[in-house]
Amino acid sequence: MNAPEKYLTTPAAQPATGSAHFHESARAQVAGSATYIDDIPEVKGTLHAAPILSNVARGKLRKVDTAEALKMDGVKGVVLAQDIPGDPFLATFVHDEPIFARDTVEFVGQVVGVVVAETVMQARRAARKVKLDIEPLPAIVDVREAAKQQSFVLPPVTVRRGEPEQGIAKAPHRLAGTLEVGGQEHFYLEGQVGYALPLEQDNWWIYSSTQHPGEAQHWVAHALGIEIHAVTVECRRMGGGFGGKETQSGHIAVWAALAARKLKKPVKLRLDRDDDFMVTGKRHPFAYDYEVGYDDTGRLTGLKLVLMANCGWTADLSGPVADRAVFHVDNAYFLGDVEIVSYRCKTNVQSHTAFRGFGGPQGMIVMEAILGDVARALGKDPLDVRKANLYGIGERNVTHYQMPVEDNILEPLISRLEESSRYRARREQIARWNANSPVIKRGLALTPVKFGISFTATFFNQAGALVHVYTDGSVQVNHGGTEMGQGLHTKVLQVVADELGVPFERVRISATDTSKVPNASATAASSGTDLNGRAAQFAARRVRQRLADYVAEKQNCKPEQVVFAHGQVSAPDAVMTWEQLVEDAYKSRVQLWSDGFYKTPKIHYDKHTLTGRPFYYFAYGAAVTEVAIDTLTGENRVLKVDILHDVGKSINPAIDLGQIEGGFVQGMGWLTTEQLVWNDKGYLSTHAPSTYKIPATGDLPPHFKVDFWPEANREDNVGGSKAVGEPPFMLAISVWEALRDAAAAARGDGKVHMDAPATAENVLKALKD
Repeated sequence: MNAPEKYLTTPAAQPATGSAHFHESARAQVAGSATYIDDIPEVKGTLHAAPILSNVARGKLRKVDTAEALKMDGVKGVVLAQDIPGDPFLATFVHDEPIFARDTVEFVGQVVGVVVAETVMQARRAARKVKLDIEPLPAIVDVREAAKQQSFVLPPVTVRRGEPEQGIAKAPHRLAGTLEVGGQEHFYLEGQVGYALPLEQDNWWIYSSTQHPGEAQHWVAHALGIEIHAVTVECRRMGGGFGGKETQSGHIAVWAALAARKLKKPVKLRLDRDDDFMVTGKRHPFAYDYEVGYDDTGRLTGLKLVLMANCGWTADLSGPVADRAVFHVDNAYFLGDVEIVSYRCKTNVQSHTAFRGFGGPQGMIVMEAILGDVARALGKDPLDVRKANLYGIGERNVTHYQMPVEDNILEPLISRLEESSRYRARREQIARWNANSPVIKRGLALTPVKFGISFTATFFNQAGALVHVYTDGSVQVNHGGTEMGQGLHTKVLQVVADELGVPFERVRISATDTSKVPNASATAASSGTDLNGRAAQFAARRVRQRLADYVAEKQNCKPEQVVFAHGQVSAPDAVMTWEQLVEDAYKSRVQLWSDGFYKTPKIHYDKHTLTGRPFYYFAYGAAVTEVAIDTLTGENRVLKVDILHDVGKSINPAIDLGQIEGGFVQGMGWLTTEQLVWNDKGYLSTHAPSTYKIPATGDLPPHFKVDFWPEANREDNVGGSKAVGEPPFMLAISVWEALRDAAAAARGDGKVHMDAPATAENVLKALKD
């Protein structure tokens, strides 16, 4: 059962949930006392490791010469593939990634081993003195070339409904085209770091900056050849993750643990920013081919679409990322006759991985591009074409993967934003501006978002939590989720505080720890609060129920007559403080702690056919963005943004607002300034802030307005809330569509082909192509 067997007492009044409470670590972070992995005091004798990196995209590894490195000051040893006591491959689902390069190297930046020294800089300098003898082999760095050569990390997947060929053939209008969309570096403020401490009896304690402590625990045990219970992984907080610390943080933990085992000393491994760029995977770049038919209103009659995901050299999470891209090709639109072919292409670059949206942005953007092109071909407002294709209610309401859309709020949400943002009037104003401005052209776009919430791998949709009430009335919570700045712990504390009827300040969180809640899923898929908040709520509810039973027995009333609120506990004939009740209950031997477990209901899907109900619900939103481009230089600016987003009944409006604003700006970076460039030898040329540009404060639009859609989640979710981590990212597709709108105005022929990101170079190409 998801809920406790007893469900008798009334929930507490809600002074915490629904309020804009400050982040639980805010004071510590402002004061500089919040501890990250590299801040943990080092155990005496701690050594430091640095990676030895391949400088060839693909080749035979003939020799590793460590002689010069081993002679350097402070160097204690080198760890290579032959030093691995357990499985030499990481414990991934596909089992295709060696821990250290063995006989071959597959990308520039692949880790061949680590050098261990007394200090960080000694290790890094020595690692660069290791000589690698590599015989180069032909490499593939282009995703279209990989598809042509059928170089795949996983088999292709096809999803088909209806007869798209007939729908296209019979359509009065047709379009065909291509699109290239780049990847994105996570650029978390805290880089990848792990700290491995050997304990007695071959037990291990691993501090890891990770979104998935359970997986790091599994991987370390697998590499060391020991049982999982011998490894504990702890993470109090991360300085950002965005998906880049879901699997890739496990590599760091494994490398540090292997070094610690060989040297029999604690070992810390922290990548510097350049190495982080070179070693770790990014958002998957995609290429697309499409053919579409449509009627005079712009409604699609048939679509054939090919998605080519650049996965890098191993599968990592590319399977579920590519699956979610397939699931989100529709975005907010009904596709009646459609065929989607998804190629998961192997290239000789970093192994690409999870990133906020997890394939959803790559699926949605091509549909928005198609509808924008259809509108321009018909001479229509793109918003009218988007509205003509929206999912309906009662009809045209089943996705191409056979999931009914039951909570559709798209039309009223879009219409409200259209009105509040003065969309129609502004289009007229921009048209007049463009007619009188030969150099600076403006564009405007309104694009919606419909994003599915749940892990597509059904078994990940589970969570556990512990709630401990101490004899002074203070409360400690532990759960399997991880904090990366997104406010998960704060929301969980708010939920628990209200469930017990105590002030927020009486509840604290402890570090995520695999020895407390085992087998926890990654904090990903925007489901952190949905899963862990519910599990913690159930744990707190069990404690509250026991206390209510105790009070009812003492006061000769029913348990449901006992109310917990505002730090007090009330029965019909008695009122006591929370602290008094806890002390009395302890002395009467009432259990004051409990566990809670939650599994998401209703979800199921067939991973072979990609059909079913993979998502518990959808989160919706829409954004209107106005931009300007300089037609002489290609430079562009975002001028105004208006967002209306669906967060359900917000648990913490301040945190949700921050997630919406931050997600939008990160998405804006993906589609404007953040360009990853690999040269023809597979070398990532943009591997530092000097060449890779994330948005800065000066890039924020002067007008940036965010409103919440005023409706609770229609599904039974914690507090009536909805997930907010990933969906706002896709709102930034409106930036890209507005830039294409401006480019089309500059060209004057209703045609525009622009690849993403919309750098100055790509804008100029779009103007002159």
